[in-house]
Amino acid sequence: QVQLVESGGGSVQAGGSLRLSCAASGRTSSIYAMGWFRQDSGKEREFVARIRWSGGRTNYVDSVKGRFTISRDNAKNTVSLQMHSLQPEDTAVYYCNLAVTDGTIYWGQGTQVTVSS
Repeated sequence: QVQLVESGGGSVQAGGSLRLSCAASGRTSSIYAMGWFRQDSGKEREFVARIRWSGGRTNYVDSVKGRFTISRDNAKNTVSLQMHSLQPEDTAVYYCNLAVTDGTIYWGQGTQVTVSS
């Protein structure tokens, strides 16, 4: 089992910045990748960013490229999402996501990000 604890959400005006963090505990020796998804009310959950645990390869959804940066700290089993130039359309609940090597997926409880215009 893996437990994920997110932090760092909040409210910001358009153009502002926020940093999300997610700490993993439990079965952390088998992490394959960690990432972030988001879901706004009435919409489907969408992929935002992901980082491979070994090698650090990253992937982003096109709408956040150049504005968001995902990073990891392997020693602390944490992943962070630095978000700049936030826009109202970035408003959502952001969920931390962890995949282990056997394909099992774990989710955090979600943290709200609200961007006002």
